[in-house]
Amino acid sequence: MDLAPGETPRTTRVLLPLALPGAYDYLVPDDLDLRPGDFVRVPLGPREVTGVVWDPLPDTAETKPIDPARLKAVVSRFDAPPMPDMLRQFVDWVAAYTLSAPGAVLRLAMRVPQALEPSPRVTGYRLSGHKPARMTPKRERVLEMLHDTGPELARPAREIADMAGVGTGVVKGLVDAGALEAVDMPGEAPFPEPLAAPDGSAAGASRLNDTQAQAAADLAQRIGQGFSATLLDGVTGAGKTEVYFEAIAEALRQGRQVLVLLPEIALTPQLLKRFETRFGAAPAPWHSDLGQKERRRIWRGVAEGRARVVVGARSALFLPFTELGLIVVDEEHEAAFKQEEGVIYNARDMAVARASLGGFPVVLASATPSLETVVNVQRGRYQRLVLPERHGAARLPDVEAVDLRADAPERGRWLSHRLVMAIGDTLAAGNQAMLFLNRRGYAPLTLCRTCGHRFECPNCDAWLVEHRFRKELQCHHCGTRAPTPHACPECGTENSLAACGPGVERIAEEAAERFPEARLAVLSSDLLHGPAATQEAMAQITRQEVDLVIGTQVVAKGHNFPNLTLVGVVDSDLGLTGGDLRAAERTYQLLHQVAGRAGRGEKPGRVLLQTYMPHHKVMQALIAGDRDRFLEQEADERHAAGMPPFGRLVSVILSGPEQGQVMDVARELVRAAPQAEGVRVLGPAPAPIALLRGRYRMRFLLKTVRDFPVQKYVRAWLGAVKVPNAVRLAVDVDPQSFL
Repeated sequence: MDLAPGETPRTTRVLLPLALPGAYDYLVPDDLDLRPGDFVRVPLGPREVTGVVWDPLPDTAETKPIDPARLKAVVSRFDAPPMPDMLRQFVDWVAAYTLSAPGAVLRLAMRVPQALEPSPRVTGYRLSGHKPARMTPKRERVLEMLHDTGPELARPAREIADMAGVGTGVVKGLVDAGALEAVDMPGEAPFPEPLAAPDGSAAGASRLNDTQAQAAADLAQRIGQGFSATLLDGVTGAGKTEVYFEAIAEALRQGRQVLVLLPEIALTPQLLKRFETRFGAAPAPWHSDLGQKERRRIWRGVAEGRARVVVGARSALFLPFTELGLIVVDEEHEAAFKQEEGVIYNARDMAVARASLGGFPVVLASATPSLETVVNVQRGRYQRLVLPERHGAARLPDVEAVDLRADAPERGRWLSHRLVMAIGDTLAAGNQAMLFLNRRGYAPLTLCRTCGHRFECPNCDAWLVEHRFRKELQCHHCGTRAPTPHACPECGTENSLAACGPGVERIAEEAAERFPEARLAVLSSDLLHGPAATQEAMAQITRQEVDLVIGTQVVAKGHNFPNLTLVGVVDSDLGLTGGDLRAAERTYQLLHQVAGRAGRGEKPGRVLLQTYMPHHKVMQALIAGDRDRFLEQEADERHAAGMPPFGRLVSVILSGPEQGQVMDVARELVRAAPQAEGVRVLGPAPAPIALLRGRYRMRFLLKTVRDFPVQKYVRAWLGAVKVPNAVRLAVDVDPQSFL
């Protein structure tokens, strides 16, 4: 780069998608005009990497002058839409809040590098207005089809041939005859435009009752009026989706993009179908099962404003929306919104932050809102809209407890007599039933009857779970698998292995014995591979091709089975142990959601909860249908203990391949912990899963008052200790899991 005497070289800051402390300075070549947000190629050591031109540091920032002679120059700029200002602000905000490297957060927004290259182009064909001298029935069919579907619309030759039911030779003949003209067009499928009618209606839209209509109008009025956070609080089956669809319609009318976040991709196909029915076009899906080609198309479509609505998992928060005007977080209470590895963040909370930064509304929808959200409503930070009744003729199911102390199942079985009788009556009446157990596989533990050997994961502090359908043992933490042996590896005794406890496969085995004529379906994440398989399984249930559904939490929410009238929970107490401060809240949410699958049509529903603790506050709240009372009790207990949402928690986890080295770092952290009023540093202590994926784990827990500046404290604390490269340190602000 040639400079005139006394001329100062142009420099720019470039943030790289790497776990680095901040942006790097680079020289700007004379032939490049770079602005914040531009995607560029820059040298880094011996290689070239892709980064983003970042915003200049504020004038108040203390920086050391850099000798330009030490700087390398930007190599090139990509022909791609720049990263929007709001997304860059969001990256910085998430990094500061989660105490993550900004580049690590940027990596979440740059997971589709192929999208930075120009879109591929292909040759399409459309009507030219000239008729060929020679007509055949096939040629006439092609011309009529193109005329009827849009004479100005260009399509590839193969698509024209398929639509008309002819070979591509016919299309090429029409091109040679001058009846079709060639047009340069994008090589990717376009995004259909969702239709938002002026009156808020569209073909197939559900009729809203007065309560729904009032809530929908309230949400619609907030579009374009700046930031607001609204809890859409409705019982299962109350029509929350149809209500927030009206807010989406208003956002589309105002020319804004919309993001709908779902906790699990298993819920995506059903929502896509409902959206297409309401708006006449499917939204763009975003989840981990998409192929690279489709991810590229959607990322680029979002950046260019062609994809108007995206329905996706938590990572969709980092898509490059240019005109985002509404975020909906469906099932906002779900723990699946928490990213537990890498950059550790809660997508629900980050969605609120992104809406606040962008100055637009966010809607949090749930039948069982989190205590954090409820308290934010009480504090006036969030608004609340209530849908207290199910839509149409459906009513909430009756919930009853089955006291297993008095009605214990037969030895070696897991279904009580009362539940078995209820299933029989339900099936005899021509209705469907569901058995719910939130435990995958056949049995959580396998041991040898002769020597007592238990099958453990070699890489984790966890038992290997038997999956009898696949004839293997698997660790549900690291994925380690092994064939189920015929003999004990410890003592060599054959046929001595015993399965302890039930999983859904074992419940299915018992159900098949008790109800041999019933058509069974076992649904869990082990058996449903991707959204398409989930959609087909749910469609079979809806078509009444299944009599008895046995499933884990994949069947607990978001699904509507009109003929399902009975839900039996095999082990209602399963989530109430383990010392998790949210154990009761999560158990209530899960059981309430699965209970909500019953009676969603015109037929009344019934729910039976098998439990050894029928007087527990969770069971009593479910039986009485008194959610608010349960939340009051939870709030009182958390407030007395200074726990979230009335206090703050930060988890610091150390892990490494050598236990002694991890403990040495933990001791250094103890000595370096600053003394401050309003904060307690608890630990170090072995994590509940002290060995995970071959790494030993120790954890600290910071407990502070609600308004304590935890990020500042943790940053100063951890900055005082040098952590060896072999030891990994992870910070979890506002932890949801304590494993």
